Amino acid sequence: MSFLTNSAVNRVNLHYGVQALAQGVGGVFFLVFLLRAGVPVPLVLGVQGALSAQRFVLRPLVIPLVRRIGLRRTLITGALLEALPLLLLPTVQGPDAALAVVALAAPVGSVLYWTCYHAYFASVGDAEHRGGQIGAREALAALAGVVGPLAGAWALATGGPWLAFAGAAALQVLAAVPLLGAPDVAVATEAPGGFRAARLGALMLMTDGWLSACYFYVWQIALFVTLRESYAAYGGAMALSALAGAAGGLLLGGRIDAGHGRAAMSAAYAVVAGVVVLRAASLGSPWLAVIANALGALVMALQAPAMMTPVYNLAKASPCPLRFHIATEGGWDLGCASGCLAAAVIAGAGYSLAGAILLGLVAAVGAFALLWRQYGAIATRPAAG
Repeated sequence: MSFLTNSAVNRVNLHYGVQALAQGVGGVFFLVFLLRAGVPVPLVLGVQGALSAQRFVLRPLVIPLVRRIGLRRTLITGALLEALPLLLLPTVQGPDAALAVVALAAPVGSVLYWTCYHAYFASVGDAEHRGGQIGAREALAALAGVVGPLAGAWALATGGPWLAFAGAAALQVLAAVPLLGAPDVAVATEAPGGFRAARLGALMLMTDGWLSACYFYVWQIALFVTLRESYAAYGGAMALSALAGAAGGLLLGGRIDAGHGRAAMSAAYAVVAGVVVLRAASLGSPWLAVIANALGALVMALQAPAMMTPVYNLAKASPCPLRFHIATEGGWDLGCASGCLAAAVIAGAGYSLAGAILLGLVAAVGAFALLWRQYGAIATRPAAG
């Protein structure tokens, strides 16, 4: 496994595994906790859409901060600030002022963290091993996803939201530790064409944001309602899902690195489409919803290497990976905000969330078309030397 010889990537992947554990304990319960706290479904989706829209507005502020303290330190700062909304979440008791505070606080850490994370991973990773390195990352995240939701459900059931979300916040802070000894990455003061080079990547991530809105955020709410708003059942379903996807990313990532990008990507998006349809059909049937949720982990393990391998490689080849990911993450924000707001309109009009989930098929088709073209370009590119 030559993709494991890069110590910087290994540090970042270890960090990502602990970050995924924190999200499993607390993050996956974010929207469903709001639902249990008395926030209506359309407003919950509207809040998620608003978070993405705020991230889009705040994202250009990342460059001045990175210039001042560096990319790695900004990444660490973002990771620490991601704990803040988890600490504030238990104060929400419906559509109240506390909900507004959470909605305003949450995007700050997220903007710093995800923009810098992707730029950092793109910079320290190896183009020839990118699929395997992403696959290893997603396998760690999947394993953390087994433990996290079970622990989060137990904490919510026995100790209440303060225990659960404070524990998740502590893990989020702990996730920054592996980054302390990682190398820094220089960021150019000026990078002509840096944003222009990200146009394709921004389009790819826009489709991914829309898919995430329908496939991930809408589904979390629909699954929780189908499981009769039981934290234990919801946490167990999430853990089972992670078990199903722990090895898929390593398998697909290796096929991408071996030159089978189009075949691997085609398989990934065929599974995406099938699971989207199954999830829409499963609403109201707890056992079918649990199966559809379990298959979702396989989707994430397959889809993430297929999408992010060319995105990270384009970023590393661009004039500035940080500016590249500011643009691409901005595309994700727009896609996710649009998808969430469309779902909120559907829910507000009284229609089933199945329709909102099926909107993910539009994004899947768009992503497939863009990636098919990109992997074809990679396959026909002359070898170096």
